[in-house]
Amino acid sequence: MSVTSSSVTTSDEARAGARAPGAGRGGFSLALALRFALRELRGGLRGFGVFLACLALGVAAIAGVGSFSRALTDGLERQGTTLLGGDAAFTLVQRQATPEEMQLFTGAGRVSTIATLRAMARAGEGAGLNATLAEVKAVDGAYPLTGTLALDPPLPAAQALAETEGRFGAVLDPVLAERLGLKIGDDLQLGAARLRVAALISGEPDLLATGLGFGPRLLISLDALKASELIQPGSLARWHYRVQLNAPARLAPFLDEVKAKAPQAGFEVRTREAAAPRLEDNVRRFTQYLTLVGLTALLVGGVGVANAVKSHLDAKRGVIATFKSLGAPGRMIFAIYVLEVVLIALIGLLIGLVAGTLLPFALNAAFGHLLPLPIEPSVQPAALALAAGYGLLIALAFALWPLGLAHDVPVSALFREWDEGAPSRPRKIYIALTLLAILALGALAVAASEERRIALYYLGASAAVLVTLRLVATGIMAIARRLPRPRSTGARLALANIHRPAALTPTVVLSLGLGLTLLVTLSLIDRSLTRELTARLPDQAPSFFFLDIQSTETQQFSDFLAKQAPGGDVEIVPMLRGRLIRLGDRPVETITPPAEFAWVLSSDRGITYSAQVPEGSTLTEGEWWPENYSGNPLVSLEKEIADAFGLKIGDSVTVNVLGRPITARIANLRKVEWERLAINFVMVFSPNSFRGAPHTSLATLAFPNGAGDATERAISRAVASSYPGITAVRVKEALAEIGVLVANLLLAIRAASLVTLVASILVLAGALAAGQHHRVYDAVILKTLGATRARLLLAYALEYAALGLATALVAVLAGSIAAYAVTVGVMKIGFAFSLPAALGAVGAALLLTVAFGLIGIWWALGQKPARILRSL
Repeated sequence: MSVTSSSVTTSDEARAGARAPGAGRGGFSLALALRFALRELRGGLRGFGVFLACLALGVAAIAGVGSFSRALTDGLERQGTTLLGGDAAFTLVQRQATPEEMQLFTGAGRVSTIATLRAMARAGEGAGLNATLAEVKAVDGAYPLTGTLALDPPLPAAQALAETEGRFGAVLDPVLAERLGLKIGDDLQLGAARLRVAALISGEPDLLATGLGFGPRLLISLDALKASELIQPGSLARWHYRVQLNAPARLAPFLDEVKAKAPQAGFEVRTREAAAPRLEDNVRRFTQYLTLVGLTALLVGGVGVANAVKSHLDAKRGVIATFKSLGAPGRMIFAIYVLEVVLIALIGLLIGLVAGTLLPFALNAAFGHLLPLPIEPSVQPAALALAAGYGLLIALAFALWPLGLAHDVPVSALFREWDEGAPSRPRKIYIALTLLAILALGALAVAASEERRIALYYLGASAAVLVTLRLVATGIMAIARRLPRPRSTGARLALANIHRPAALTPTVVLSLGLGLTLLVTLSLIDRSLTRELTARLPDQAPSFFFLDIQSTETQQFSDFLAKQAPGGDVEIVPMLRGRLIRLGDRPVETITPPAEFAWVLSSDRGITYSAQVPEGSTLTEGEWWPENYSGNPLVSLEKEIADAFGLKIGDSVTVNVLGRPITARIANLRKVEWERLAINFVMVFSPNSFRGAPHTSLATLAFPNGAGDATERAISRAVASSYPGITAVRVKEALAEIGVLVANLLLAIRAASLVTLVASILVLAGALAAGQHHRVYDAVILKTLGATRARLLLAYALEYAALGLATALVAVLAGSIAAYAVTVGVMKIGFAFSLPAALGAVGAALLLTVAFGLIGIWWALGQKPARILRSL
């Protein structure tokens, strides 16, 4: 008989507890259970390192992400007036506000007028001409109404932008100065205007409200913009009117007054309460994603929780049997150890919450000066409570099952190391409690999510993945059981270890499989996006887009391109900007669009007219109008968008163009091949819809056999020199900018997802450590029977390599399926498999499993056999 010292130590208290006055029926007392739990914890938390690390890591991730997101949104809300440049902002496209509209603004407070457009900034002349796309921002003398424009060297905005000696002042983004090779005092050209570099921009207070573009900022005065002659009828300029109210509290009545007195103006309206709505929406979406990543890490960590609890209970079998032999009921045993788990979980939660609370402060201190975002870190009780709730429910969901098994540990466990009569599943009450914890976890995830559909998908996918991985592990064990036995002793032992009772197969597949699957998915999405942005360009994409071509010079410019780029294909179409104001009989303000199509209603859209079906479009329903159609306005709508808003042929849409509402009937629906990057629009109108309306044209230049970089740069210089009012956008440069943004986003996502991989590694290490008890037992018996250290190491290395390889193959397959679903089903792009990503997953799995496994086995082989042999 082998009785541990812990059994002897606790026997007196157990006997006393059975007869304690408050023990209740069967000797059960919650207070006494707590006393025993605290007594056992005095010995330290050995064996619970992975438990604590997984909980702390997942909780810290969720708490940190939630706290940082709240710090950012709080900053956006509190500094809304500065970020917006006023209490309210009204934006028009292609036209300025009328005197009557301006009177509405000036009657309520101070007003600042700003114009924004894209244009080519030029420096040098002749062969030395250097031109690049710039985001031009022209301001009046009142700018900025709030905040400070920070310049280097420090100058007042009015002084920096003033005209001196026939040159208007300009302030530049340092990136623009670098691209053009300019320094303070140098000259540059914008359209017909000659400008002088007065300073560089080091801080733009309303950057988020004005928006980021494809080019760096060039800030000038409205007088300089007029001198540039870039503003022509139909030019794609946006006019912003910032209003700082005399009575800020009267914001809502002021907005109602503007809406009532200028109902057809077509204003895009923003207020200090939502200065950067798109940014806030993106922050919320990214926060939700990162929260789900943290929850995934916790789910992976849940496997580690279950392993730690099971290992702890295995080590306490003698103690539990002693309790039972002295009369303690099974529910008393359950209560003691569930209280232990809760107390240990609270320690992990506390560590994670402290780390999550400090994360926004640390990020702000390290990177706050680099980000154009108003971050105001503070303690966020709601985010911390959510993280704590997730952590506690995960701990209970994964711990209740093995804790329930402790209820029925037989007294015979005192007399032997293994007991064949132990149950494989707990009683129904503990199964019910486990299911209740899982349901509570799911309910919390859905309730806390702003997009509950995504949360439900995530929960369904997580459950499916966990079940699938468990079935895969069972399948691997079944296959190993049926394979013919190898002649080699080491290989035969490795194969038997994969499917034997208490095998590590389910734990390794579960813990490592989920993390590797996530990384493979992200790697393949990255590969598919890169291929979409680069590999397909030579065959499908034009080399240039040309904007702001005046209708009077369309043919002349087409002839110019034919001369400069012989063999190139030129396509020119008319282009206007319009804002949807009604869909059928529904004003857009009353429509809640699907999240993926909210952009259709959020701002103005590019529109055109055509007598023929545009290239790259295919009619799916209805018929195109006759070439000389002269009836009521008709419109062709992109089918996917029409379906999203429930529109069909015969319905009407109303668009505000240049302050004039135009209602058109839907004549047909089109499928558009957006990936061609050719000229295409969501809405194409019949030509008679805009007869007499001022507009510009949009052109593309494509080379069937591709064009070299030198050729494209020469064409860009020629256009900038001969047509300074036309904006040339090189597709390669624009896609390179997008590629950088996508790469940075994927890098951030991948870095965040490493939390899940770290949790997987911790769980794997914990699982292998938890299996050390069995490995020591095996090693001692085999060494006693004559096995050498080298042969045992080979056998276990083969076992771990087989498990790692099987897990990696599952992860590659599952990750490929997930990446295919995201790229083809969600992003609507082609899927590209990456062999390096697959090989990386295989290599990582093999390295981790074999390395961790052999480290543990080396320790097991060094144990003295006497203690193990005495318990046989």
